[in-house]
Amino acid sequence: MHCPFCSACETKVIDSRLCADGFQVRRRRHCLECCERFTTFEVMEVVMPRIVKASTKIEPYDAAKLRRSISLPLQKRPISIDEIEAMISRIEKTLRQTGEREISSKQLGEIVMNELKAIDDVAYVRFASVYRDFQDLEAFKAELANIKPKGDSHD
Repeated sequence: MHCPFCSACETKVIDSRLCADGFQVRRRRHCLECCERFTTFEVMEVVMPRIVKASTKIEPYDAAKLRRSISLPLQKRPISIDEIEAMISRIEKTLRQTGEREISSKQLGEIVMNELKAIDDVAYVRFASVYRDFQDLEAFKAELANIKPKGDSHD
């Protein structure tokens, strides 16, 4: 870290503390050349993979778009905002854990469908009907058949 006063390369950390609920590190530094003190803040940079659309167009990851895509099928379902936010966090964690710079929109859609299926069958089918572009009742019935064995509830 260069000194902001004299631009020297040699600075020494004299104190480090967590701040911003543990999402930042505050470091108090001392310049070994001019003896000035200054504070730096270190934040984690989370790089999300870019999304490769079916058209091969590449878009940056958009958390707001993901939130909208998930919120629509969950409308009027008994799922709390906290559950939705937890699901979005799990999806984002899964994306980061791929370690990839790019991920296909199809892969992202499958991750979302798995999360929705675990939370709410109706929301899952709503999302799948748009995502998989069901063209007829048979395709819809086939998707429903995939979720029947899961539980004993009748939504």
